[in-house]
Amino acid sequence: MSGSTKTMGMLTLGALVLTTAYSVALGSSGWLWFAWIVLGLVTLGMAVAKDG
Repeated sequence: MSGSTKTMGMLTLGALVLTTAYSVALGSSGWLWFAWIVLGLVTLGMAVAKDG
């Protein structure tokens, strides 16, 4: 995995933590979860593209 893919993975993990904390503190937001899923799919796509 390249450095940019690792950085994107850490960003995705951080976004998951923040989204979860927001949901616990203020209630769930569908748009936040949707954005996190899109970010996760982009990260997964980067990982697959670098390995392929």
